[in-house]
Amino acid sequence: MQFSEFQLLVVLNTEMNMRKAAEKLFVSQPALSQRLQSIEKAWDTKIFVRSPKGLTPTPAGERIIDFAKEVVEKEEKIREQITALDSEVYGTLKIACASIIGQNWLPQILKRFVTKYPHAKISLITGWSSEILKNLYDDTVHIGIIRGNPDWKGIKKHLITDTMYLVDTEIQSIEQVLKTDRPFIQFKSDSTYYQEIQEWWHRTFQMVPKRTIIVDQIETCKQMTLNGIGYAILPSVTLAQEDTHIYKIPLLNEANEPLERDTWLIGYESAFELKQVKAFVEIIEETFNQR
Repeated sequence: MQFSEFQLLVVLNTEMNMRKAAEKLFVSQPALSQRLQSIEKAWDTKIFVRSPKGLTPTPAGERIIDFAKEVVEKEEKIREQITALDSEVYGTLKIACASIIGQNWLPQILKRFVTKYPHAKISLITGWSSEILKNLYDDTVHIGIIRGNPDWKGIKKHLITDTMYLVDTEIQSIEQVLKTDRPFIQFKSDSTYYQEIQEWWHRTFQMVPKRTIIVDQIETCKQMTLNGIGYAILPSVTLAQEDTHIYKIPLLNEANEPLERDTWLIGYESAFELKQVKAFVEIIEETFNQR
């Protein structure tokens, strides 16, 4: 099989639909069908079963597709290593990023990156801290942007520190929390964030909230708060200057200092040697220097 045929199988497996795969590969459906038949003939086995619902890999097809994925991934890594020798920045920058940073801080950095390096590509995955670490361990991304203070043995660069606030459209002081019947809006997280908030809450109030609403995304939590449904604890990175119709009360730790949360850029040393990763780090440093 030629390398393009491996890509063809990977795209077919991703789309599970001949029409969509043909559009993505910029070929006609008949041409794609003919090429698939040629590949199946070369392997002397059926790779996909067609049905009105789309494509389904056969047991033998699953093994061939796994092999195709491996070849495509290895080819991409080799190309990245080769282009790293060139003066121009090519290749794909693969990032796994905490959702809160991906929504609020990262877009301005990526805008600068793609403007300065138009030949480079970006692959972005957002999620929880455990998912980011798994992507790094599995070598499916180059770098991770993670919240808290991760136990990471590779390269670890500090990015930002933001302050935690109790945010509401009505509550103006911490003392009013004990008197209000407004719900405490919380979002799910697998990081140390939830634990830190719980510790602060029990240290401050010695009681559980009267009413709570649990949501699955921090952006949902923020929008519900901005629309006056209840109060929430949010990091400053999520709050814009134009959010002037809300009260922001800083949370204090046991030393009566602002409760803060850090964001880190992490990855293996080999990844930081890639030109696209070096360029990304330079963009971050340029952005900080301009502030």
